[in-house]
Amino acid sequence: MLIAKMRSQKPQDPLIPIILSVIVASVLLVYPLSYTLSGWRPLWMMMIMLFWVLCQPTWCGVWFAFATGIFTDLLLDAPLGLNALSFVLITFIVRFFTRERRILTFANLWLIAAMAILAHLFFIWLSRIMGGVQFSLTQHWQPLLTSILAWPLLYFLLRKWRI
Repeated sequence: MLIAKMRSQKPQDPLIPIILSVIVASVLLVYPLSYTLSGWRPLWMMMIMLFWVLCQPTWCGVWFAFATGIFTDLLLDAPLGLNALSFVLITFIVRFFTRERRILTFANLWLIAAMAILAHLFFIWLSRIMGGVQFSLTQHWQPLLTSILAWPLLYFLLRKWRI
C-alpha cells in the first residue's frame, strides 16, 4: 500500500520556482542602492544559477548557466559573454567534480558555492585586467563576503525543490 502510494506521488517540476528565482535574482541584481552599499551587493544571479545546477542537475546544466550568464550581462551592461563564460566554466567544473557524489550536504554545498564565487570573481578580475579596465580593487572583492554569507539564506528558501 505504501509503495503504491509512493509511486503515485510524482515529484513536483521545479520549472516555476526556477523561473521565479531568476526573476527575483534579476530584481535584486539591478535594484538601486547607494554607492557604498552597491559594492557589497551579493552575486544573486551567480548563486541562483549555482543552486539550481547543483540541486537540480537534470533540469539545469551548462545551457542554463549560459542563459543566466547572458541575462546577467544584459542586466549589468557588461561585455556580452563575460558572465556567460564564467558561469559556464564554473558549471562545468562543479558538475565535473560533483558527478560522483549523489548526496551533497549543506556544508558541502556551502563550500562549493564559496569556491565557485571566488573563482567567478577571480575570472572577472582577470578579464578586466587583461582588458585594461581601471576599477577599484577593494570594491571588486566586497561581494565575496556577502555572497558567502547570503548562501544559507538562499539555500533555505529554495531547499524544498532540491532533489
